[in-house]
Amino acid sequence: MHQVWPLPAAEVGQDDLERLYRYPDRGRGWVAVNFVSSLDGGIEIDGTSAGLSTPPDRRVFQLGHDLADVVLLASGTAVAEEYPGLRPEGESAARRRREGLSEAPPLAVVTSGSLPADATSIVDVLVPTIVITCASAPTDKQQAWKDAGADVLIAGEDDVDLADAVAQLADRGLRRIDCEGGPGLVGKLLEADLVDEMRVSIVPLAVAGRAGRLARSADPLDDPRGFEVDSLLVDDGTLLIRYLRSR
Repeated sequence: MHQVWPLPAAEVGQDDLERLYRYPDRGRGWVAVNFVSSLDGGIEIDGTSAGLSTPPDRRVFQLGHDLADVVLLASGTAVAEEYPGLRPEGESAARRRREGLSEAPPLAVVTSGSLPADATSIVDVLVPTIVITCASAPTDKQQAWKDAGADVLIAGEDDVDLADAVAQLADRGLRRIDCEGGPGLVGKLLEADLVDEMRVSIVPLAVAGRAGRLARSADPLDDPRGFEVDSLLVDDGTLLIRYLRSR
């Protein structure tokens, strides 16, 4: 793996890679979005991202988990990917111990009420999942999530207030936030100007078709969010780019 930005170009070892992908510990939280994309902008094959991922992408994707306090994702992504809770082992577990992190980062799943109580992301976990929802979510669904072992976090009245959700996570000490989509959630985070970092792996594949894009919202942003390249790595044809929010 080689770093081509910032200059000078250099080979990157594991310690260097961890340094680049470590989250700042800020009081209000740090939201990093992780995505893999084809050359032509597709983020899925047959409805999931697994077919696009390469070994370099999986390496930094793993670091996103290992160095995070919490993994944030939308209910649609959690269900489509059959997303289980994280169980760090081996080097991942050792890395978390070195960083002074908890045994495993909880999942934080955003839903307005559609998340099934028996979803893998709730029942197949090492630590309780945090279900982020709004006050108007059906009370029977809220109770079902709790009965299944989830911790229900209310943010907003009729819709999930992501700024409030991020603030509440930070109040719990969950400040390093690894967001893994999907596109609708990323679009809402961008609308709320909550994305601090975009971590994008561009793989040497073109998929065409109707694959989704990294972020989606009903309308384009009136004020497009600016980002600057903080690091660019290359490994076996995969580009690993970290963008930081311009302030």
